[in-house]
Amino acid sequence: MLIQCGYEIGFQCGADTPLLLMLHIRPERQPDLQTPENFRVDPYVPWQTYTDSFGNVCTRMTLPPGITTLSNLFTIADSGFPDPYLPYAQQHAVEELPDDVIVYLLGSRYCDTDKMSSIAWALFGDTAPGWQRVQAIVDYVHNRIRFDYQQARSDRTGWDAHCERVGVCRDFAHLAITLCRCMNIPARYCTGYLGDIGVPQNPAPMDFSAWCEVYLGGAWHTFDARHNTPRIGRVLMARGRDATDAAISTAFGSAILTTFKVITEEIR
Repeated sequence: MLIQCGYEIGFQCGADTPLLLMLHIRPERQPDLQTPENFRVDPYVPWQTYTDSFGNVCTRMTLPPGITTLSNLFTIADSGFPDPYLPYAQQHAVEELPDDVIVYLLGSRYCDTDKMSSIAWALFGDTAPGWQRVQAIVDYVHNRIRFDYQQARSDRTGWDAHCERVGVCRDFAHLAITLCRCMNIPARYCTGYLGDIGVPQNPAPMDFSAWCEVYLGGAWHTFDARHNTPRIGRVLMARGRDATDAAISTAFGSAILTTFKVITEEIR
């Protein structure tokens, strides 16, 4: 399967504004590219990339006063298979976890485990450890939160989403991650492209998507609390402890969003 992905994102600044982006695909997906990423900045400003501690490709630049438009377009090959379903994947004892996985048990900016721990154990303490427990958590989050793009808020934590019962895909992911960590299951935040492939077309404008990965049976597995069904064609851009580590853009000053278009569609 071939998928065309891309975006056009515009920012308006009143003064020179440093910007940090995570808009390139992850290095492990780069071998699947059928055409190179065509990252453009209009009007042109110098930019540079580096790889952060989570393995994400980060882009740095300074936007000038006025409107600057960032764009990209590429074609990538995908297996065409839905997210794997491995119901017998087992939960690890904490003392058996690899050192580099432990960080995904800890609370973080948007995953406030200290507030959710007693609720998590009350809700899921009697569920079977492993895949079944994670699925029970994802089912709960899927039913708990009502998706509403108009209710997006940059400071909403997992606890807030649980209390407010509304949010966008990142809020579904944050609450699922928080509950998993409370149950001693490592979980991390992911963001990338996810088109309406193999499912009915959503008439709403396309956006980037957020989901989570959970560590079971010695490997990381994809779970998506918003959609709560295996999906086809995920193209990963960034991952980390939560949206802080995988933010699409971080402006160090005032940068007003003027244009936001995302393309994710099967072309063959």
